[in-house]
Amino acid sequence: MSIPEEKIYPRTGDSQTIYLNAAITNPNIKIGDYTMYNDFVNDPIDFEKNNVLYHYPINHDKLIIGKFCSIACGAKFIFTSANHTLKSLSTYPFPLFWEEYKLAQKDVTQAWDNKGDIIIGNDVWIGYEAVIMSGIHIGNGAIVGTRAVVTKDVEPYTIVGGVPAKPIKKRFNDKTIEKLQSICWWNWDKEKVCEKINDIMGGNIDKL
Repeated sequence: MSIPEEKIYPRTGDSQTIYLNAAITNPNIKIGDYTMYNDFVNDPIDFEKNNVLYHYPINHDKLIIGKFCSIACGAKFIFTSANHTLKSLSTYPFPLFWEEYKLAQKDVTQAWDNKGDIIIGNDVWIGYEAVIMSGIHIGNGAIVGTRAVVTKDVEPYTIVGGVPAKPIKKRFNDKTIEKLQSICWWNWDKEKVCEKINDIMGGNIDKL
């Protein structure tokens, strides 16, 4: 399917930054409106191939990312099929080589432990070369630091960093976070976002 160029590249003269949902073809990847991806190493159009890893159709797991997210160059989403099973006496993925070992092809998913979908909220910033592991849920407004490896869920409006990623601090106080979660400005139509853009950027939550 041919995607109109202006819907892929939102910035004039910038071929490294795309609106990600315009480049997605995999039905098991759902990306919200205005979520952007920047890649200065590879073609950002190849996000599915270069950034969503071990995402085999046989497992039916999903990558779901909300609206207005910012995804930096090299961020990776590692899916269930990368997780060799710990239930076996061996970590070797014998079921992948079902022909070699005379196993049933239908049992190939026994080669890994199923961790589930990766679900990213709205207005989430994922830093340079961060890694999000399978089964992880990241709340609205969270920030994942550069090269962090996220192995546990991240609460809304929480900054995490490190290997493995740990909470550093909340972006706002609990009252402000609760209000932002209630307002859900990312679900407004574009006209209302434009109307309130200066208050959003200026941190004027009382005017939203």
